Amino acid sequence: MISNKLGMRPRQYARRFSDLTVYRKAGAVAQSIFELTNRFPREETYSLTDQLRRASRSIGAQIAEAWAKRRYRRSFVAKLTDALGEQMETEHWIQVAASCGYLGPDNAKVLLDDLDEVGRMLHSMIDKAGLFCGELPPRPR
Repeated sequence: MISNKLGMRPRQYARRFSDLTVYRKAGAVAQSIFELTNRFPREETYSLTDQLRRASRSIGAQIAEAWAKRRYRRSFVAKLTDALGEQMETEHWIQVAASCGYLGPDNAKVLLDDLDEVGRMLHSMIDKAGLFCGELPPRPR
């Protein structure tokens, strides 16, 4: 644990990708999308529903892969960039679903706001990649 100079609460370093706030937030968005897409018309099962679920779930998967590659800054940043691409693709499919009337404006706004926050967090991780990358500490036994 580290404490900052301002006397605020100590922060604990993430030990696993699942400790990252951005990963947890992306997972919550994917779960919300899963629940909302259960109400989509049957004819969208293998098109819009599938695309939206796949893209939203891929955000967290890309974050997990980035975590595994954090020994190498360029690989870490590349995977986080892929996560950003999936985040933006998910935004696109939400806009399509809303324009088709499958998502109400309130649900679409909440999802888009949450995805925007995930995007800001990913950009911040990319900008501060040096804090995440480099020699990894020994694995606990």
